[in-house]
Amino acid sequence: MLKLISCGFHTIHHEGIIRNRPNGSGHYTFVFFNSRAEVKLHEQTVIVDKNTFILFRPKTPHAYRELENPFINDWFHCYGTGMTDFLMELDFPLDTAIEASDPLLISRSIMELQKFNRLDGSLCERIIDCDLRSFFMKLSDLRERTAPHQLNRYYVPFNELRNELYRTPHQNISVAELASRLNVSKSYFQHIYKQLFGCPVMTDMINGRLEHAKYLLDHSEMSVTEIASSCGYENDTHFMRQFKKFVGTSPRQYRYRRESSY
Repeated sequence: MLKLISCGFHTIHHEGIIRNRPNGSGHYTFVFFNSRAEVKLHEQTVIVDKNTFILFRPKTPHAYRELENPFINDWFHCYGTGMTDFLMELDFPLDTAIEASDPLLISRSIMELQKFNRLDGSLCERIIDCDLRSFFMKLSDLRERTAPHQLNRYYVPFNELRNELYRTPHQNISVAELASRLNVSKSYFQHIYKQLFGCPVMTDMINGRLEHAKYLLDHSEMSVTEIASSCGYENDTHFMRQFKKFVGTSPRQYRYRRESSY
């Protein structure tokens, strides 16, 4: 079973950060850099850009520090019987800086890990074990999955646009406007988007809004009307109807169920 030692989601270091582990951390350490940093690894110093992750082996000497303030990262420490074999089976890159192809997946996964790590339910350890395995398998799958050759040139601009949609769920923008940004027709934009990400752009935009809505329902005291507005809905009726359709419950029921589980 894989076990979580500690975890941090969107940790902000306003005064910067220095981590120096000349003998390693003693367990597997995953760091997702949301800010540029200087990393010393294998006796070499490299600069890692935002949206880069590294999974350090337990005994790997390493150090890192911020190159911009505030420094922001997501991270966790874990261990477990069979973890080394599991990572080898996945051919997961260790002690290597990897550019994240889906930064939001990483942050959302670590946010969930942090949430369940704070609970004390009878199934908590098993849930974390499953979530950790799923997390590493998803990252491994993303590395293996490549877009068709003719779409490779579109991946970076489309992925940046997709990340922007998830970062700004409140903005109302049409598919035609999105297509115009990338200088392609509306129909071709929709075709490329679905080829690259496996779902229509409108479905992805709804998913982004509802993920943000669920986060606010979990972590804020905002009313349903306020949440609907902050997620780009013109009225709470439309928001509640769409939330029920995609999530399977109303926003109020979702909040009540989450609160009653604590």
